Amino acid sequence: MELKDLYITPIYLAIIYAIAFQLRPSLTNQYTVKYFIPALTVKIVGAIALGILYHTLYGGDTNNYFHHARVIHDAFGDSFSAGFELITTSGDVTPNIKQYTDRMWWFGRTSNEYFVIRVAGFFSIFCFNTYTVIAVLFAVVTFSGMWVMYMTFAKIRPQAYKELAIAVFFLPSVFFWGSGLLKDSLCMGALGWLFYTFYRGAIERRNIIRCVLLGTAAVAVIMSMKVYIILAFMPPALLWVFNESTSKIKSPIVRWIAKPIFLGVGLLVAGYAFVQISAADARFNIDKIGAQSKLTADYLQGVSSREQGSGYNIGEQDGTLGGMAKLAPQALVVALFRPFIWEARNPTMALSALEASYFMLLTLRILWRVGILKTLTAITTTPVLTLCFVFSLVFAISVGISSGNFGTLVRYKIPLMPFYLSGLYILQSMNVSAKRSSSKPAQVTGKSPQMARSAFS
Repeated sequence: MELKDLYITPIYLAIIYAIAFQLRPSLTNQYTVKYFIPALTVKIVGAIALGILYHTLYGGDTNNYFHHARVIHDAFGDSFSAGFELITTSGDVTPNIKQYTDRMWWFGRTSNEYFVIRVAGFFSIFCFNTYTVIAVLFAVVTFSGMWVMYMTFAKIRPQAYKELAIAVFFLPSVFFWGSGLLKDSLCMGALGWLFYTFYRGAIERRNIIRCVLLGTAAVAVIMSMKVYIILAFMPPALLWVFNESTSKIKSPIVRWIAKPIFLGVGLLVAGYAFVQISAADARFNIDKIGAQSKLTADYLQGVSSREQGSGYNIGEQDGTLGGMAKLAPQALVVALFRPFIWEARNPTMALSALEASYFMLLTLRILWRVGILKTLTAITTTPVLTLCFVFSLVFAISVGISSGNFGTLVRYKIPLMPFYLSGLYILQSMNVSAKRSSSKPAQVTGKSPQMARSAFS
């Protein structure tokens, strides 16, 4: 950060908030309007706070991204064609850009970081290469995806719109690690748009062409940085769509016949998508994913040993899928409910520990009040809950096994956190509605009122 951050950033913040207030009426309703500006604000505060933390204490990725963005900014200052080629290049080094790529250690076809550099470099052109403004623009882009995620959840379960706002926007780890100049920010925003396009295009069947284009773009953005998010999200998302489709069939007989057919087709499509996506990145090939997980965990545990106490060990990995399956229960616990309070070694770990404790207490509270059997029934019969919990559990197992380091885990797991907590709040809302003697039964998208209520009856 430099002196110009102090006098240029307020100008851009004023412009951003002016635009936000102008757009708010068209992007909200009477219930969600009060969350629009606060949600945008916490994203911006998170982006700035992350930058301050990295620039004063940690160093690391966000500073490296800014260094590369500065190179692109310098290239545009020397030659528009060189700067444009750096943003649009497929990874080939040409004479026009060689003097700049020599200063960029993350340049190349195989670099998962270069997409972030492209975006940061593009933003740098319009803000005099000011770090804080670039970080704030990342937060704004991320907010767009998180807002449509929230509006989708709120439309599915409007009775829980207050709690869903907490789940999507106000978890400290999510708005801190998922707002600034990092891969995580862009991935969270793209995941929000992908969730929205599935609901809007495949379930509501509205604006289908636009949703296909937006969904394809969201998939491309995530795949350019973190393929494993798509690998975890696509199968349950496709299952969600097929479950919603069968639940709308009015005839019980036709629905009984069609459901296994839809389920089988959905599993085949999901399996094909998994194989094709994993084939695009050798690290996530189905035959190598166990070995890659072991390699990543071993490396991060080595890092944690140097960072004095931020590591964890859930068991020895043998580099096979079978070995990963054996560690799944421990991985699930560590990703959702750890670090425990007494394991916190620094302020960021303490925040993560408080969130994990809240997740554990809320989970136990719902299981106690609703009952394990009725909870499982609700999850398996309510399509959106199936999506939330299948995605969260699969993702939790994958990051829990491969991290080995609480400092890394808190960043890796943020994509699952809004979905898991939203699923818990929807379950809680359904339970409350089921207990009320009301003339208007609880409604869940894709479920008839009677079916939504029967999960807790």
